[in-house]
Amino acid sequence: MERFSELVRLRRSMRKFTDEQLTPEEVQTLLKSALMAPSSKGKHAWHFVVVDDRSMLEKLALCKAQGADFLAGAAMAIVVVGNPEESDVWIEDASVASTILLYQAEDLGLGACWIQVRERYTAEGEPADNIVRYLLEIPEPLRVVSIIAIGHKGMERKPFNEDRLLWDQVHVDKF
Repeated sequence: MERFSELVRLRRSMRKFTDEQLTPEEVQTLLKSALMAPSSKGKHAWHFVVVDDRSMLEKLALCKAQGADFLAGAAMAIVVVGNPEESDVWIEDASVASTILLYQAEDLGLGACWIQVRERYTAEGEPADNIVRYLLEIPEPLRVVSIIAIGHKGMERKPFNEDRLLWDQVHVDKF
Protein backbone atom coordinates (compact mmCIF):
# COMPACT_ATOMS: atom_id res chain seq x y z
CA MET A 1 0.00 0.00 0.00
CA GLU A 2 1.52 3.28 -1.03
CA ARG A 3 -0.66 5.74 0.85
CA PHE A 4 -2.41 5.51 4.18
CA SER A 5 -5.46 7.35 2.82
CA GLU A 6 -5.91 4.57 0.26
CA LEU A 7 -5.57 1.94 2.98
CA VAL A 8 -8.28 3.69 5.02
CA ARG A 9 -10.59 3.79 2.01
CA LEU A 10 -10.09 0.10 1.19
CA ARG A 11 -10.27 -1.39 4.69
CA ARG A 12 -13.68 -2.90 5.40
CA SER A 13 -14.73 -5.38 8.06
CA MET A 14 -14.43 -8.92 6.72
CA ARG A 15 -16.60 -11.62 8.26
CA LYS A 16 -16.09 -14.32 5.63
CA PHE A 17 -12.77 -16.05 5.08
CA THR A 18 -11.25 -18.72 2.87
CA ASP A 19 -9.67 -21.88 4.31
CA GLU A 20 -6.16 -20.67 3.46
CA GLN A 21 -3.89 -20.32 6.47
CA LEU A 22 -1.64 -17.34 7.15
CA THR A 23 2.08 -17.60 6.59
CA PRO A 24 4.47 -17.24 9.54
CA GLU A 25 5.70 -14.02 7.92
CA GLU A 26 2.16 -12.58 7.82
CA VAL A 27 1.61 -13.45 11.48
CA GLN A 28 4.94 -11.90 12.44
CA THR A 29 4.16 -8.71 10.50
CA LEU A 30 0.78 -8.43 12.24
CA LEU A 31 2.30 -8.91 15.68
CA LYS A 32 5.16 -6.49 15.02
CA SER A 33 2.64 -3.83 14.07
CA ALA A 34 0.59 -4.44 17.21
CA LEU A 35 3.72 -4.27 19.37
CA MET A 36 4.63 -0.93 17.76
CA ALA A 37 1.20 0.58 18.48
CA PRO A 38 1.30 3.88 20.35
CA SER A 39 0.55 3.67 24.06
CA SER A 40 0.09 6.27 26.76
CA LYS A 41 3.37 7.15 28.44
CA GLY A 42 4.95 4.18 26.64
CA LYS A 43 3.42 1.80 29.20
CA HIS A 44 2.35 -0.83 26.65
CA ALA A 45 -0.40 -2.03 28.98
CA TRP A 46 -1.52 -4.68 26.53
CA HIS A 47 -0.91 -8.33 25.69
CA PHE A 48 -1.79 -10.33 22.58
CA VAL A 49 -2.92 -13.94 22.48
CA VAL A 50 -2.61 -15.56 19.05
CA VAL A 51 -5.12 -18.33 18.42
CA ASP A 52 -5.01 -20.47 15.30
CA ASP A 53 -6.35 -23.73 16.73
CA ARG A 54 -9.65 -24.42 14.92
CA SER A 55 -11.29 -25.95 18.00
CA MET A 56 -10.42 -22.92 20.13
CA LEU A 57 -11.61 -20.50 17.44
CA GLU A 58 -14.96 -22.31 17.44
CA LYS A 59 -15.20 -22.00 21.24
CA LEU A 60 -14.26 -18.32 21.17
CA ALA A 61 -16.92 -17.73 18.49
CA LEU A 62 -19.49 -18.50 21.21
CA CYS A 63 -18.14 -15.97 23.74
CA LYS A 64 -21.08 -13.60 23.33
CA ALA A 65 -24.71 -13.64 22.28
CA GLN A 66 -24.09 -12.26 18.80
CA GLY A 67 -21.42 -10.82 16.56
CA ALA A 68 -18.66 -13.40 17.05
CA ASP A 69 -19.88 -16.49 15.18
CA PHE A 70 -17.82 -15.74 12.05
CA LEU A 71 -14.64 -16.18 14.14
CA ALA A 72 -15.03 -19.95 13.66
CA GLY A 73 -14.17 -19.47 9.97
CA ALA A 74 -11.12 -17.23 10.44
CA ALA A 75 -7.58 -18.50 9.95
CA MET A 76 -6.61 -16.99 13.26
CA ALA A 77 -7.53 -14.53 15.96
CA ILE A 78 -5.51 -12.08 17.95
CA VAL A 79 -7.07 -11.51 21.35
CA VAL A 80 -6.19 -8.03 22.60
CA VAL A 81 -5.91 -7.83 26.36
CA GLY A 82 -5.34 -4.79 28.58
CA ASN A 83 -3.97 -4.42 32.09
CA PRO A 84 -5.96 -1.94 34.21
CA GLU A 85 -3.26 -2.02 36.89
CA GLU A 86 -0.56 -0.79 34.49
CA SER A 87 -2.38 2.18 33.00
CA ASP A 88 -5.51 4.22 33.53
CA VAL A 89 -6.00 4.27 29.74
CA TRP A 90 -5.57 0.54 29.14
CA ILE A 91 -8.83 0.43 27.14
CA GLU A 92 -7.63 3.17 24.80
CA ASP A 93 -4.20 1.61 24.39
CA ALA A 94 -5.66 -1.82 23.61
CA SER A 95 -8.13 -0.20 21.21
CA VAL A 96 -5.35 1.58 19.33
CA ALA A 97 -3.45 -1.72 19.02
CA SER A 98 -6.64 -3.42 17.78
CA THR A 99 -7.06 -0.74 15.12
CA ILE A 100 -3.43 -1.09 14.03
CA LEU A 101 -4.06 -4.82 13.53
CA LEU A 102 -7.06 -4.09 11.30
CA TYR A 103 -5.05 -1.78 9.04
CA GLN A 104 -2.00 -4.04 8.97
CA ALA A 105 -4.19 -6.94 7.88
CA GLU A 106 -5.58 -4.85 5.02
CA ASP A 107 -2.09 -3.74 4.03
CA LEU A 108 -1.16 -7.44 3.72
CA GLY A 109 -4.23 -8.07 1.55
CA LEU A 110 -5.94 -9.96 4.38
CA GLY A 111 -9.40 -9.50 5.81
CA ALA A 112 -10.05 -8.71 9.46
CA CYS A 113 -12.87 -7.75 11.78
CA TRP A 114 -13.00 -6.40 15.32
CA ILE A 115 -15.09 -8.45 17.73
CA GLN A 116 -16.01 -6.37 20.76
CA VAL A 117 -15.57 -8.33 24.00
CA ARG A 118 -15.41 -5.69 26.74
CA GLU A 119 -18.91 -4.93 28.04
CA ARG A 120 -20.49 -7.73 25.96
CA TYR A 121 -22.33 -10.78 27.30
CA THR A 122 -23.55 -14.27 26.50
CA ALA A 123 -27.29 -14.85 26.08
CA GLU A 124 -27.28 -15.97 29.73
CA GLY A 125 -25.72 -12.69 30.91
CA GLU A 126 -22.19 -13.99 31.52
CA PRO A 127 -19.53 -11.39 30.62
CA ALA A 128 -17.79 -12.34 27.37
CA ASP A 129 -14.52 -11.28 29.00
CA ASN A 130 -14.92 -14.06 31.58
CA ILE A 131 -15.50 -16.66 28.86
CA VAL A 132 -12.44 -15.64 26.84
CA ARG A 133 -10.19 -15.33 29.89
CA TYR A 134 -11.26 -18.82 31.06
CA LEU A 135 -10.74 -20.44 27.65
CA LEU A 136 -7.31 -18.88 27.12
CA GLU A 137 -6.19 -19.00 30.77
CA ILE A 138 -5.66 -15.24 30.89
CA PRO A 139 -4.77 -14.24 34.46
CA GLU A 140 -6.27 -11.51 36.64
CA PRO A 141 -6.22 -8.51 36.51
CA LEU A 142 -6.02 -8.61 32.71
CA ARG A 143 -9.18 -7.82 30.72
CA VAL A 144 -10.10 -8.65 27.14
CA VAL A 145 -10.94 -5.64 24.99
CA SER A 146 -11.34 -7.26 21.58
CA ILE A 147 -10.71 -10.24 19.38
CA ILE A 148 -9.44 -9.46 15.89
CA ALA A 149 -10.51 -12.18 13.45
CA ILE A 150 -8.04 -12.45 10.57
CA GLY A 151 -7.86 -14.50 7.40
CA HIS A 152 -7.77 -14.45 3.63
CA LYS A 153 -10.79 -12.59 2.29
CA GLY A 154 -13.71 -14.85 1.46
CA MET A 155 -15.68 -12.15 -0.35
CA GLU A 156 -15.22 -8.83 -2.07
CA ARG A 157 -16.24 -5.58 -0.42
CA LYS A 158 -16.45 -2.23 -2.12
CA PRO A 159 -14.18 0.52 -0.80
CA PHE A 160 -15.72 3.03 1.57
CA ASN A 161 -18.13 5.33 -0.23
CA GLU A 162 -16.98 8.87 0.48
CA ASP A 163 -20.48 10.15 -0.33
CA ARG A 164 -21.45 8.69 3.07
CA LEU A 165 -18.99 10.86 5.03
CA LEU A 166 -20.80 12.69 7.83
CA TRP A 167 -19.30 16.13 7.36
CA ASP A 168 -22.03 17.64 9.54
CA GLN A 169 -20.34 15.93 12.49
CA VAL A 170 -17.14 17.91 11.98
CA HIS A 171 -16.91 21.18 13.93
CA VAL A 172 -14.21 23.84 13.60
CA ASP A 173 -13.07 25.96 16.54
CA LYS A 174 -16.39 25.43 18.39
CA PHE A 175 -19.04 22.78 18.44
